[in-house]
Amino acid sequence: MAVITAPAPVKAEAGVSSKTNRKLRDNLTGHAFLIGAVVCFGVFMWFPMIRGIVMSFQRTRRGVTSWVGWDNYLRIVEDPSFWVAWKNTFYFTGLALVVGFAVPFFVAILLNEFRHAKGYLRVLVYLPVMLPPASALYLFKYYAYDPSEAGLFNAVLKFLHLPTSEWMQSPTMTMPAMVLASTWMNMGGAVLIYLAALQGIPGDLYEAAELDGAGLWKRIWHVTIPQTRLILALLAMMQIVATMQLFIEPLILANGAGTQDSATSVAYLIYQHGFFQNDLNGAAALGVIMLLVLAAFSAVYLRLSTRDDS
Repeated sequence: MAVITAPAPVKAEAGVSSKTNRKLRDNLTGHAFLIGAVVCFGVFMWFPMIRGIVMSFQRTRRGVTSWVGWDNYLRIVEDPSFWVAWKNTFYFTGLALVVGFAVPFFVAILLNEFRHAKGYLRVLVYLPVMLPPASALYLFKYYAYDPSEAGLFNAVLKFLHLPTSEWMQSPTMTMPAMVLASTWMNMGGAVLIYLAALQGIPGDLYEAAELDGAGLWKRIWHVTIPQTRLILALLAMMQIVATMQLFIEPLILANGAGTQDSATSVAYLIYQHGFFQNDLNGAAALGVIMLLVLAAFSAVYLRLSTRDDS
């Protein structure tokens, strides 16, 4: 009697093996890209950060490096320019929150109300972001902030029969002028983010508010702001971190320190210590102090956002 045997599942095993190999290759490819990104991030971000922290506890003289503990930090804190730089930095950050944070939000609300030429207006608002920052600031410095009557802003003030200003040569006008230039230069990205958030608000909420007799400002206060509060909080935190690293505006608009140190920022003071005074260890100490201050702001934001979510 012949014995019938079942055929070996060669094709099934081959299919499983091929699928496993393909999955393994996909995982290896993904991990290869991930490892490359992590290595680049570590080499260009984490290593300089760790190296800067180490340098802040060292002192190098004539090629000889020695450990000095907290001496660099004490020397930096005792420098009068340290407190002036922090005062100017916080002043700029506060003005930027009042002007540079509010203006993009209301520009986005205004653009959201337009029914025609939306694309053209968004490109027009975003156009300054596409300009190189140095070019945009030089445009303000030599065209808008010219202290003579040939300057754009002074010409407008003269036309309105208002007193003209020296702008970047005036200690009182230096910071507001830098905030104005920075807001115009950087608000395009924030406007587009706000527009995306505004278009996600259900129209029923506005209709219900209108039926209750709410005007424009009440609709903004009771509907728009609560519906976009997470985006507002996130961009506020990002703006604080960005504006506290104020550097290119005083470097170009005020030639660095400005009149009576009115434009000296912490980032520019780091630049001065590192490249003009050849004090890399002091610059590293000041950079670590700035890192700790920004980390504290970020920790407070994360704490508050976690509490709101819960």
